[in-house]
Amino acid sequence: MNLIEALFTSPFLVMALLAGLAASVSSGIMGGFVVIKRIVFISGSIAHSVLGGMGFCLWLRRTQGIEWITPMHGAVAAALLSALIIGWIHLKYKEREDTAIAALWSTGMALGVVFIALSPGYNVELMNYLFGNLLWVSHSDIGLLVGLDLIVIAATALFRHRFLTICFDETQAYLQKVPVRFFYILLLCLIALSVVLLIQVVGSILVIALLAIPATLAGSYTYRFSKMVALAVLIACLCTLLGTAAAYQLNWPPGATIALVAALLYAARFLFRKSSSV
Repeated sequence: MNLIEALFTSPFLVMALLAGLAASVSSGIMGGFVVIKRIVFISGSIAHSVLGGMGFCLWLRRTQGIEWITPMHGAVAAALLSALIIGWIHLKYKEREDTAIAALWSTGMALGVVFIALSPGYNVELMNYLFGNLLWVSHSDIGLLVGLDLIVIAATALFRHRFLTICFDETQAYLQKVPVRFFYILLLCLIALSVVLLIQVVGSILVIALLAIPATLAGSYTYRFSKMVALAVLIACLCTLLGTAAAYQLNWPPGATIALVAALLYAARFLFRKSSSV
């Protein structure tokens, strides 16, 4: 009841809840593809590689006087570049994604640390991107999240079967004359954009929790992709609601609390299975 009362008195809390729910839609949908393709760590790689782009934009802003540029611009550019590099290496050289993921993860973090060290002042803005801070989202951030949801929903509705064919069997996709290169890169770019906007909710360090755990939990209850995605979105929304409520009551960081709730639900799944099998 305290949370409900606070929603009527605190616009920051309302904005945080709306941002979390909007992010839950894209994370649930794209998380389904990530889990099926078994590239869960791609979210972690992109989330950490964007630190290089954010640090570079912050350096441009602080040292070159380019005021209009923000760390989010660098995050989007770095995320898309990382997705293109991963896709290019996998398709051209037939390397597994995890090889490119490891290289991008370390390179992005290293570049980010260098540019942050070269940027004068205290970089509290980057700390919010690293660890997440739902309470500082703006109306434009909500608009971006809703726009991403619409893009993800439209792309999934149009190309779901081709995405799934690529995720399950690329060789079969080639035999069916599916333009694998185009749809694989498109899928990675959608995942990258989802990761960037999820960073605003839980931060780059915890982004993998909201992207992977709801879809994993949903996949354990159904084998149909449409049901899996719908259930993943509902679970992500539940994590957001419970995490926001717990963060308000305990005065904890909202993003980290949401990730902890997701982890607790994942652990509860194993406890429930163990008790039901006894």
